[in-house]
Amino acid sequence: MRMQNEGQEKVTRRGFLQKAAGVSAAAILSQRAGVYAAGTDKIRVGLIGCGGRGRGAAMDCMSADPAVEIVAMADLFQDRLDGSLREMKNKYGDRVKVVPERIFVGFDAYQKVCDLAEVNIVISAAPPHFRPEHVKTAVEAGKHVFMEKPAGVCPVGIRSVLETAELAKKKGLAIVAGTQRRHQKHYRDIVERVHDGAIGEIRAAQCYWNGGDMIGYWKWYEQGSMSSMEWQCRSWPWFTWLSGDHIVEQHVHNLDIVNWMLGAHPVKAMGMGGREVRKEGNIFDHFAVEYEYPGGIRVSSMCRQINGCANRVSETIVGTKGATYTDSSAGRIYGETTYQYEGPNPNPYVQEHVDLIKSIRDGNPLNEGKNVAEGTMAGIMGRMSAYTGREMSWDWAMNASKLDLTPPKYEFGEYPPASLAVPGQTPLI
Repeated sequence: MRMQNEGQEKVTRRGFLQKAAGVSAAAILSQRAGVYAAGTDKIRVGLIGCGGRGRGAAMDCMSADPAVEIVAMADLFQDRLDGSLREMKNKYGDRVKVVPERIFVGFDAYQKVCDLAEVNIVISAAPPHFRPEHVKTAVEAGKHVFMEKPAGVCPVGIRSVLETAELAKKKGLAIVAGTQRRHQKHYRDIVERVHDGAIGEIRAAQCYWNGGDMIGYWKWYEQGSMSSMEWQCRSWPWFTWLSGDHIVEQHVHNLDIVNWMLGAHPVKAMGMGGREVRKEGNIFDHFAVEYEYPGGIRVSSMCRQINGCANRVSETIVGTKGATYTDSSAGRIYGETTYQYEGPNPNPYVQEHVDLIKSIRDGNPLNEGKNVAEGTMAGIMGRMSAYTGREMSWDWAMNASKLDLTPPKYEFGEYPPASLAVPGQTPLI
């Protein structure tokens, strides 16, 4: 703990967080001497999106620091919010201080959480389609943000997130993303060694998220009497406008690692994909994409959600002196140098919140908005290429594409799902 000079004004962490939300980064840094050690004051969190990942992120945040309290919740659906609230209270008791007047349901519920003066950090965990608007609103309201991945589902949304990331920098606000591998010790160790030249000059890479169908993990709802909008929002992983398809929603983890290792984003993509066994929604069940990175580096990317097949979830980076292998539990280098990471490996889902809170306390807020936006855009490029059968350039997709998956209005009424994409027929927008 830093000691205060005699006569120095005492600054509590709550006061620091509230002030940090509305002042410049330079002003935040001037507060550092008055920030206390962990656990001596409260950090109040508002949760937007109360499904499994939102509930998990909120509990990970509480596990990260005993000063964290959940004070507000928002979701499209009362039943989902109520279930998450019960589970969090059962585990964390009176640290969940969500009273009825800070419970919000509906398409505008996110705005009400962001408007609360009590909230220091917003967790954005609604379906990915809503991420750009929710994060923008939180930052404009002066809140620090933990945003789940992916950053959006279309180029228009990604441009918004990039603008919001710049606004957060100007305001001295933190944005930490749910690409938890960037906070995992063995990934950080291997990436640092690659950047220090352990495998020489990078020449190629491969990344994979080949696994089973997610129908057993993400609930699929039968429509029944629900409107088509409610049905799709409840079954969001299986609709492109809500999830971005699994190449964006899930494979973004691996694509983000490649971007991190190479220190760049792809400049071109040529992809293919389709669905062989999936019956739900309008997303594909497999993709294969070749990405080109600066310097002519080629990256082979595969992702699949089909049961009964060989699984692989990992990244390999190939250099002139060797290669790396990383997955969720291992990191190693082989070639001229042989190395295996064997150090500590705390839960990365908790560590990302530890790092977020520490950065705020230290007056040096992390800003991962650009990283997660570019990783997400790589997935979007691959999907656009596979859906249309066209080669895609980063410059065109990022700067010229008019693809915007926003529905004409947000209300529970009729909104028919889009048809399944057909390569060679689906237009490039």
